[in-house]
Amino acid sequence: MELKTVTDARTLNDWMRLPWSIYSSDKNWIPHLKQDVEKVFDPAKNKLLKEGSAERWVLYDAKGKCIGRIAAFINPKTAYTEKQPTGGMGFFECINEQQAANMLLDAAREWLKNKGMQAMDGPINLGDRNMFWGLLIENFTDAPIYGTNYNPAYYKQLLENYGFQVYFNQLFFKRSAEVPVQPIFHRKYKQLADDPRIRMHDSVGRSVQQIAEDFCTVYNDAWVDHENHKPMELATAVKIVKAMKPVMDPRLLIFIRYDERPIAMYISLPELNEIFRYVNGDLNWIGKLKFLWHKWRGTVKTMTGIVFGVAKEWQGKGIEGALIVIGEKTIVDKKLYKDTILTWIGDFNPRMIKVCENLGAVNYRTLATYRYLFDRSLPFERHPVIEKK
Repeated sequence: MELKTVTDARTLNDWMRLPWSIYSSDKNWIPHLKQDVEKVFDPAKNKLLKEGSAERWVLYDAKGKCIGRIAAFINPKTAYTEKQPTGGMGFFECINEQQAANMLLDAAREWLKNKGMQAMDGPINLGDRNMFWGLLIENFTDAPIYGTNYNPAYYKQLLENYGFQVYFNQLFFKRSAEVPVQPIFHRKYKQLADDPRIRMHDSVGRSVQQIAEDFCTVYNDAWVDHENHKPMELATAVKIVKAMKPVMDPRLLIFIRYDERPIAMYISLPELNEIFRYVNGDLNWIGKLKFLWHKWRGTVKTMTGIVFGVAKEWQGKGIEGALIVIGEKTIVDKKLYKDTILTWIGDFNPRMIKVCENLGAVNYRTLATYRYLFDRSLPFERHPVIEKK
């Protein structure tokens, strides 16, 4: 076997195209969009590369066939926030052979070690946790949702045999529109609806700036207790909303306000993989035409909840249930979508897990974020649990 750094057109093409070989017989697999993957490694589009760094490798067998790939990166915003400097590895794909996996993981480890890192997490992304993050370890029968990792079951053994340990599990919850909202949530909804200081609404007719301002406010008020939380800047929120705009349905962006200050939000997007399964991983002009066609046809029947947040002082007061009732009244009753999938919640966040369970959602899929300590004599510690304050 021969390991090569991605340095030219051939190695880059092999790195990008390997998944089509790994998943050639897997009917559930939906390829990540080529354009989404490319952005991660483009300094012009990924600002983390201004101070951070990334490298990619491909592995060939004796006949010159590509059989594995991996990337390693250092995120300047997170690398030095742990007990030990921690980098990441991601985009791991490999045949079912431990020696091949070890060669790829060794390359990532040595590269990170030479840059001063003492641990690596993976598979993760050089960017936000909602994209390309984690290893699928439970439920290999449902198709993956947009941006989430999907992999053969044997990857778990390859990583654990190497020495990776689970740092935290990523729990995905699903809620069927056929499950009625509990009566207690309707009572809370009515209580809020009768309060003249409360206003509940979707985002139909609202501008990008208005949505971004509300998103930013609730985000900062809701996640203040989270480890390493840094307040979101309005410019960042505007960028996020602009990125969502081409695909978002404003009926799925729900907010609750108190004295006109936003205190809660439930933001969902149409599940894009129900369309992207038809574009074969490339949103070129043909892919865009297919996307527009399926969007017009109403192909998407699932919505993916990407953000569910309640300001700290309002948590545990029934606001969460009211948000679900609003969704039932404005979305489910009109039969716009059939199911809701909630983006992953870490097992270190029991408060939000309880909220999902109380709302009638079930944990239907699990991914895991692994960690590997370079000093094998050090005790391994899992992600700390977020305690309610």
